[in-house]
Amino acid sequence: MESVGTGLARIDRNDRRADVYLARPEKRNAMSVELMRDLTAAFDRVDADEDVWAVTLLGEGPVLSAGMDLEMMRDRVEPDSDIDRDVFPSLLETIERTRQPVVAGIKRAAPAGAFELTLPCDFRVLGRDAKYGLLEVTLGTFPHGGGTQRLPRLVGLSKAKEIILTGEFVEPEEAKRMGLVHELCADDAVDERAKAFADRLCENAPLGLGNGKQALNAALETPLEQGLEFERALGRELDDTEDYREGFDARLADREPQFSRE
Repeated sequence: MESVGTGLARIDRNDRRADVYLARPEKRNAMSVELMRDLTAAFDRVDADEDVWAVTLLGEGPVLSAGMDLEMMRDRVEPDSDIDRDVFPSLLETIERTRQPVVAGIKRAAPAGAFELTLPCDFRVLGRDAKYGLLEVTLGTFPHGGGTQRLPRLVGLSKAKEIILTGEFVEPEEAKRMGLVHELCADDAVDERAKAFADRLCENAPLGLGNGKQALNAALETPLEQGLEFERALGRELDDTEDYREGFDARLADREPQFSRE
């Protein structure tokens, strides 16, 4: 594994998959400023690596993350601190912009800020016993790290209001029904299931994955006509690639394609 920055985030390369870990298990991966900056640097690094086709976001130890470091949040000097204005938003935007699809493995705990951390990911694997919810209204605030904006786009406005304004944990089966997570499994199997799903993505053409993700991310932000033109432009970028030809040649020959990101 490769440590990043102060060593509170790590990257483990496994062929075409990169596993990015929150690496503060002695604090249940609670997110300090240093951890968030290291995690941002880790995602910048895998985004720039053309040999990485899919990414997982995992927690070292028994949980994904206990959320924000509570002592850090209590003791910060200014309410409008760099945590709110810079560090946490930058991390979430970096995950969202990552070229490759990102699969979050949510085992045992991901409350509050850790819940928001999973929202920019493209897929979420959730443990059946995980404590997963936005609790900020029970702490005198509300989720303002992107939760009020990203969650309605995933589950609809009414359901997002229920999750955010009750401050209650989301039942895993309900999270699956509403489309918030795509797979449920035992908590001790979460990391391996997330890795397996990322490996499944790695079987596909990486240029198609990247451009397809860009087009999908634009869908809810762009008027239809503009979105369709953006989609066509991204498609045209791939028409003269080796992977495009390889995909059709392999299908016509009834064999598995050998994509190369060219």
